Amino acid sequence: MNFNGVNFDTYFKSYPDNNGYFGKYGGAYVSPELKKAMEEIAESYFTICKSAKFINELRRIRKDFQGRPTPISHLERLSNKLGNVQIYVKREDLNHTGAHKLNHCMGEALLAKYMGKKKVIAETGAGQHGVALATAAAYFGLECDIYMGSVDIKKQAPNVARMKILGANVVEVTHGLATLKEAVDAAFDAYCREYKDAIYCIGSVVGPHPFPMMVRDFQSVVGIEAREQFLEMTGELPDAVVACVGGGSNAMGMFSGFLNDPVDIYGVEPLGRGTQLGDHAASLQYGEEGIMHGFNSIMLKDENGEPAPVYSVASGLDYPSSGPEHAFLHDIGRVKYDVVNDDETIDAFFELSRLEGIIPAIESSHAVAYAVKLAKKMGKGSILVCLSGRGDKDMDYIIEKYGIR
Repeated sequence: MNFNGVNFDTYFKSYPDNNGYFGKYGGAYVSPELKKAMEEIAESYFTICKSAKFINELRRIRKDFQGRPTPISHLERLSNKLGNVQIYVKREDLNHTGAHKLNHCMGEALLAKYMGKKKVIAETGAGQHGVALATAAAYFGLECDIYMGSVDIKKQAPNVARMKILGANVVEVTHGLATLKEAVDAAFDAYCREYKDAIYCIGSVVGPHPFPMMVRDFQSVVGIEAREQFLEMTGELPDAVVACVGGGSNAMGMFSGFLNDPVDIYGVEPLGRGTQLGDHAASLQYGEEGIMHGFNSIMLKDENGEPAPVYSVASGLDYPSSGPEHAFLHDIGRVKYDVVNDDETIDAFFELSRLEGIIPAIESSHAVAYAVKLAKKMGKGSILVCLSGRGDKDMDYIIEKYGIR
């Protein structure tokens, strides 16, 4: 399929290019010393990603440890309530540790072992990436430092406890807004000091090359499985595919399976409390081109051109930029990016819980909320949603802020 000059038959061989660019987005904007570390990671990844030993080991881990493939569930009661559109969800909440994050963490930790590294370093917002990397570190016998903003530590206490039980060192970040952006800053600083013995396992399709590509590749298992499963279940492809987008790893994983198909694809960003700067984290909707954390993409900027303060009810989505591949797909129009606000998200959280017996992560609830709106517009057809994680981590926060509806 050719879309606005991009040939999706050969897309994954062409994007990113050799310098890590998706069109004008991506690259590696880091110090010369850190650039050498990035090149070492890229060289190691390109070596092992074609290795039968690495591929077979990762497949075994996926099956025997992670519990893959995760299933697709038909949301029959929710669909019937909305009308004729049938909604399905890819159940990444049933992946070990409760979210999609383990898909790339096991791959990154396996890469770290291959490279002879002793430690993995990461940031986390909602805590799912931190839990997943702590799990991978325990599995492979690696040290693990997780940087997390103090605001998110309070919101995500269950995941903080899990990380500590798994043996990770949780480092509290207190500067700035003390959320995801600041956690990334702190993790990058730590990696600059420790890159000889450690690898920074970035938690999304962001950061300097090769991480946007690597995380996408490790997450593509979601879309590959989902496409095969949906065809087997229904005999056809879905009319629409939906996923939430912060940095965008679950979305790129899901979208990868359908980019070359005649399927409408929607990325859902957090509108939060409204359109005013500081009340949302919808970078693709309201941002402009800019560089942060070692990559060029679309970002939200303040009056000085620096990364703007952002907000979302979902700790995993409050990031002032998005992955460079999302920026590219946004510009060429292959993926349509839209928003839902906090109220719509929380309504979807309770709706899915009550009607289907699935308690979703607040991040995933953004995608469910958008699917509900989309179903009302479509009138007929089918929608496949990436349910990126389960909501256990969010229940204390939800009850405290919104009560039991």
